[in-house]
Amino acid sequence: MNDQAPYRLKATGITKSYGAVNALADVHFELRPGEVMALLGENGAGKSTIVKVISGLIIPDEGEITIDGQVVQLSSVRASQDAGIAVVQQEFSTVGSMSVAENLVLGQNGAPVWWNPQKLNAQARNILARVGLEDIDPRRSVDTLSVAEMQLLEIARVLAKDAKIVIFDEPTAALSDAEIVRVLDAVKRLAREGRSVIYVTHRLGEVFEIADRVTIFRNGRSAEPQDVADLTVDRVVEMMIGRELGHLYPEHSHQFGPAVLETRGLKVPGINGEINLTVRRGEILGLTGQLGSGASEIMKAISGTADVLAGEVLLDGERVDLHGRRRGIIMGIAYCSPDRKKDGIFAGVSIRRNLSSPGSAAFPASASSAADRRTAKRPVALRTSPST
Repeated sequence: MNDQAPYRLKATGITKSYGAVNALADVHFELRPGEVMALLGENGAGKSTIVKVISGLIIPDEGEITIDGQVVQLSSVRASQDAGIAVVQQEFSTVGSMSVAENLVLGQNGAPVWWNPQKLNAQARNILARVGLEDIDPRRSVDTLSVAEMQLLEIARVLAKDAKIVIFDEPTAALSDAEIVRVLDAVKRLAREGRSVIYVTHRLGEVFEIADRVTIFRNGRSAEPQDVADLTVDRVVEMMIGRELGHLYPEHSHQFGPAVLETRGLKVPGINGEINLTVRRGEILGLTGQLGSGASEIMKAISGTADVLAGEVLLDGERVDLHGRRRGIIMGIAYCSPDRKKDGIFAGVSIRRNLSSPGSAAFPASASSAADRRTAKRPVALRTSPST
């Protein structure tokens, strides 16, 4: 990256309010050719809003954006794409019923109305190989891909575009360590080609591996960009939260209570051997492993979402029969899916109905369900991280 290079993108005085809430307040942001700019901040700091402004999803109340010195009006997604901006969204934008090759050209400027399957698949293979998906058949349906493969396909779609500014919105959140390496290699490759990259992440280790500079957002305002070489992880965190780490994590002692959840000789599909776990009251127990290691299957079995081949689950020392998610909810076991878009929400209904949907288990349709309700235990929360 040339430190003296003119700005590829420059945003000046960007302001966006929603009623009394200032999502962005006089934000200044800059990006040079061939630069990887990390965009950091706590949840609600303004990162997503500035990304939406640059990608044409929302129009700011005030401010100006220039690309290569020319003022641009990013009033729509199409206008943003025409200006040479591409986004790898945190939520997948692929069409599951279409093939991998078809998704690579879907929505692309200049894409032919009639596709030649042979030519399309040949082009797709070259692009897929650049993100480590050379083993994927371009004719394969996207809805058969894993979460990690779908994320890499999103990056491959960016490579299929001739974008000069690429925004990555937490692209590694759903990936294992091996796949993260592929993503970071792809980011470095884009920068070497002269493209400018905005990289949004919560993984600070990635920032120090690939970023040239960092822009930190806090309370809707942007700080002056800092060279990564001049920063430490602790300094970055302090700038994000506005205070020293010692004030955020004071020393304290915590006493755990008796066992609240136990598994004994539990066997689930896809895992060899038995799972024996004990979680005490007030304790956080972590399960970790690569994608496909079985951690997700264990969570699903305990919550009643997946089948149990053998063994037992105990709550407060009493054996429970978790055949079906309704039974798990009644017994006080909450489960957060790793794929919130697929099976974590009901996207077609209101927020109120989404929030109240777990409560449907409190209104059983049979006497046996009523008995379950009377013996329901205190809540146990299970959360499957996308990286498991």
